[in-house]
Amino acid sequence: MKRFNSLLIAAASLAWATSMTAATRPHYGGTLRVGVQTSAQTFDPTVSGTPGLRSLTQLVFETLVKLDDRGRPQPWLAASWQVEPGNQRWHFQMRNGVVFSDGIPVDASVAAASLRAANPDWKVFALGELVMIETSAPVPNLAAELSQPRNSISRRNQGALIGTGPFTVTQWDTTKQHLTLQANDEYWGGRPFTDSIEADLGKNDRDQLMLMDLGKSDLVEVAPEDIRRAQIGNRLLKASQPAELLALFFTREARSDDEIHLRNALALSIDSAALNTVVFQAAGEPTGALLPNWLSGYGFVYPAGSVATRPRAPHPVVWTLSCDSADPAARIAADRILLNAKDAGITLQIVNSDNADIRLIKMALPSADSETALDELARAFQLPAPTFADSSVSSLYSAETALLQTRRVIPIVYLRTAVAFRSNVRGLKLLPDGSWQLDNVWLSAETP
Repeated sequence: MKRFNSLLIAAASLAWATSMTAATRPHYGGTLRVGVQTSAQTFDPTVSGTPGLRSLTQLVFETLVKLDDRGRPQPWLAASWQVEPGNQRWHFQMRNGVVFSDGIPVDASVAAASLRAANPDWKVFALGELVMIETSAPVPNLAAELSQPRNSISRRNQGALIGTGPFTVTQWDTTKQHLTLQANDEYWGGRPFTDSIEADLGKNDRDQLMLMDLGKSDLVEVAPEDIRRAQIGNRLLKASQPAELLALFFTREARSDDEIHLRNALALSIDSAALNTVVFQAAGEPTGALLPNWLSGYGFVYPAGSVATRPRAPHPVVWTLSCDSADPAARIAADRILLNAKDAGITLQIVNSDNADIRLIKMALPSADSETALDELARAFQLPAPTFADSSVSSLYSAETALLQTRRVIPIVYLRTAVAFRSNVRGLKLLPDGSWQLDNVWLSAETP
């Protein structure tokens, strides 16, 4: 009798283990429903936006090189590469067997044409199965730069952009801001697990979280100031490193040393710690740097504004300030900056105009490679291209210091980004820079 009971127990245990393994083993099928904050009028890899929108475009459009979890360049559409001494001529060997989603093969000539269009300052040409890139000055981090979305390899088919990624665009309704992506059965890297992705764009946090709680969304983007609220109710949440920069951008260069002194006074007048704590619910880190500390390793040496260091402006000045009117947290932050500046003898007038003297901007970290990120930030803020003597930290620090000394940009806070998701979403990965990795996501039966 004991032997019979032992056999029953063993059989039951085996059945339970088998069922659990089956429940947790990735499988194909289902539709992932996603909500992102940014609205868009075109689904284009060059369009900037939140990490959510950027992550969706990267499911359709791919680059020669991809950065891994630690920001290191890895072969992607290019199987390998070599650089000649001097870092001005690069050779990229194209991967065999890659086709666009419409079945057209991707060869070196097609890739070269795509890169020439995105980088008119480069000399790009095909030589057999090699893509050759020549630059006018040394670019030691060119491989990492090729991972940027603007360097995606694409072609047009009847006016529509076609990519090589694991998903294809089957519907894009700009009026309803609704996007449908379909799994690419012929994807060179293997078919993704989910059959499709339905994405609603331009949704605020409250609506997104409500839709998820009602079971109508599986994964939604969460703004920094709402991370704490999103954790209520046993929601599953993943947050990035501080990877979204809140900064003041002067729309023109300083015309005198006196104006530089005024901008310095404004920078030191801003109570970054209070902004982070009160407005953004401690979801970030006050900063005086363009790069986050976790990426550069030295960001802490740049002073952020505080009450203790608040100076008086050398003389009265009036500047206009604009911000994103659709972002309530940005408007509150602008009001607090106005009060800080007033205490320092600087008058800011908040206006709704692109012609303002200063803009309050939120910008996602453009790359997990430090040199590429600094170069892209300089491009976005209309600063001179940074120069790097070599790949050392001291060279990076010198280049960033030179950009900050222009006082076109006043960094304030680096904010975390986050996603909330349902328990049936498996395999989701959030990278340090806030990007989502959705190509390996699969859907399981919902657990209570």
